[in-house]
Amino acid sequence: MLKLATIGVYGFDGDSFLERLRQADVRMLLDVRQRRGVRGPDYAWANSLRLQTALAEAGIAYRHHRELAPTTELRHLQYAEDDRQGVGKRSRHQLAASYTSRYTAEILDPVDLDPIVAALPDSGIATLFCVERDPEACHRSLVAGRLAERHRISVEHLRPL
Repeated sequence: MLKLATIGVYGFDGDSFLERLRQADVRMLLDVRQRRGVRGPDYAWANSLRLQTALAEAGIAYRHHRELAPTTELRHLQYAEDDRQGVGKRSRHQLAASYTSRYTAEILDPVDLDPIVAALPDSGIATLFCVERDPEACHRSLVAGRLAERHRISVEHLRPL
C-alpha cells in the first residue's frame, strides 16, 4: 500500500521541520499552497525559495500543485467563519462546512489525482504541505482523504513533536 503524509508550517522552525521530514522518510514535498509565503520572521524558512533550497540540500524533491490550492475567494470564506467563531488561522481546529463543500466541488472534484499518485516516490514517502498545524484545519486533509479513498493510500499526519 502506498503511504502519504501531511504536514503544516505552524509549530515548526526550519530545523525541526526538516528533522520531522527525515524521521518520516519523506522524499518528496507536495506544496498545495496558493501563495507560497508565510508572514512573520518565525516562518520565513517556509517561503518558497528558502524552502526549496533547504529541501534540495536535504535531498527532498519539491513539487508545487497549485491546482489543489484553494482560491482567494474560498480562503476568505474560511476566514469569515474563523471571525464568526473568534479564532485565528493559527488557532483554527477545523474547516467550515461551507468551505469544505465548496473546496471539494470547485477544486478537488475536477482535479485528476492520477498523475500525482503516479509521480509518488518509489522509496520513502511524499507529504502534502500547507500552512496550518492541524490537518483538520487545512484543505490538505481533504486532498489526503480523497487520495486515501480513491487510491487506497495510507495517510499519516506529521505534527510538531
